[in-house]
Amino acid sequence: MTVKECYEKIGGDYEGVVNRLMTDERISRFAGMFLDDDSYRKLVDAMGEGDYDLAFRMAHTMKGVTQNLSFEALYQPVNEITEALRDTHRDAELAESLLPAVTKQYEITVAGIRELIG
Repeated sequence: MTVKECYEKIGGDYEGVVNRLMTDERISRFAGMFLDDDSYRKLVDAMGEGDYDLAFRMAHTMKGVTQNLSFEALYQPVNEITEALRDTHRDAELAESLLPAVTKQYEITVAGIRELIG
């Protein structure tokens, strides 16, 4: 699978990431590093424990990483859950309802990256 095919499969913006990271080799390396990031697991755990401050920090971290890697299909639900968890207008019920969409797209993204890097 090529990097471009991977981005098509996961709903990413290949052109956007190429503009930022320049080469497919670099994109593959950073995408592979995403697999080691534990923000998603910590987000899920924090949500399960009702620790919305930690959940916000983990969602915000994921938001930045997914935006930098142009994982658009994952960025969208992560952005929504980040905003739902923002302290100034926290809506825990909304955040809970958004978590399944984050999980679904996270799993699609991870599967695509694993296929890319083998």
